[in-house]
Amino acid sequence: MPDTQQLNNPAKRKIIHSWCMYDWANSAFATTIMAAVLPIFFRNVAAVTLPGSERHLATSIWGYTTSIAMLIVAILSLILGPISDATGRKKRYLAGFIIVGCLSTSLLVFTGPGQWMAVAILFIIGNIGFAGGEVFYDALLPHIAAKSEINRVSTRAYAMGYLGGGLLLALNTAMIFLLPKTIVGSEGNAVPVLGMQLSFLSVGLWWGFFSIPLFRNVPEPKSEHLQISGQSLRFAISRLSETFGKIREYKQLFLFILAFWLYNDGIGTIIKMATIYGSEIGIGTLDMIGALLLTQFIGVPCAFAFGRIADKIGAKHAILLGLYVYIGISIGGVFMRTPLHFWILAGAVGLVQGGTQALSRSIYASMIPKERSAEFFSFYNISGKFAGVIGPAVFGLVGQITGNSRLGILSLVFFFVAGGLLLMRVKSEPSPSKG
Repeated sequence: MPDTQQLNNPAKRKIIHSWCMYDWANSAFATTIMAAVLPIFFRNVAAVTLPGSERHLATSIWGYTTSIAMLIVAILSLILGPISDATGRKKRYLAGFIIVGCLSTSLLVFTGPGQWMAVAILFIIGNIGFAGGEVFYDALLPHIAAKSEINRVSTRAYAMGYLGGGLLLALNTAMIFLLPKTIVGSEGNAVPVLGMQLSFLSVGLWWGFFSIPLFRNVPEPKSEHLQISGQSLRFAISRLSETFGKIREYKQLFLFILAFWLYNDGIGTIIKMATIYGSEIGIGTLDMIGALLLTQFIGVPCAFAFGRIADKIGAKHAILLGLYVYIGISIGGVFMRTPLHFWILAGAVGLVQGGTQALSRSIYASMIPKERSAEFFSFYNISGKFAGVIGPAVFGLVGQITGNSRLGILSLVFFFVAGGLLLMRVKSEPSPSKG
């Protein structure tokens, strides 16, 4: 759509709403699978056969599993991003990742006590579908919104994601605690296994169904429509080498990527490790899922608020405000002892999580050439994915070495401080400028 069209244009509004609906769709995976239910299921059900003296290893294994998934996604994104730009197949690649993610997530319904390896493998595949699809979903943003609209469109999508993911998590929470519990493990703990298993199936169905508007209403952006059959890998490597050289010419853009690489590592690690860490230190399942619901619903108005704040003080300064809060959250997590502490920290995450991630995406989208959006967003997402390899792995390694994960969460302060310091040096937000 032309940049001159405004958000009140009915045709464009339909396209933007349909694009935002994908955040509503895939956030079900981010909430129920990545953040709330599956980590608890992994520790209390799938990994129940680990010896009692080694139960802390469940947290470490989960961290390593997340890192492996992010590494695979990063490599795939490097290859597929430039190919989709050249062939005009952003939506086709997105569909492929959605199918992989929905199927693997749904298959978790068949896992149970002691099957931690199967859960880990299905989670890795599902994470590939989730994170890989984001590359091509994000790449559509600069094609549907003018630069003056990007901040609000991006934060609107994050808000819809919080609402959609939160609604399904609320339904899953009710199902988990209404359905009968199963005695699991030598200690005779009663765990809502059936409710958790059915919640995994609900995510696959929700994700697939609410993805439909994007494919029906968002047009495939124009491309070079090159024929590269049989030469895909060679083409991708050649185009990526060219893109990396081009990004390095845009010094402010390159600096922003480095900053994002660091602070997004901390954000992603908190999302992925919060509940399994809480489970390790004795926070109950109901309190953890309830607190994460609080995060979701606080995140809806706060994502919108960050868009407004960015309009007044600039997206960069709004992100920095969020990073200050994350530093406090990381320090507070070390001293967390009670369910109330978990609720407070979860609420604090809700204040800043959606806003910092949405504004990061909008800053980047405003600085890249639209005709190579998937290629450039590959680098953006890969920055997050390779960073996502490091954070959970560090968290898991510290926990394995020390036998306790408290120092692991403290290590996240480095990522927020270092990323924030680099972000302060980024001088140009609205458009790429050399030098």
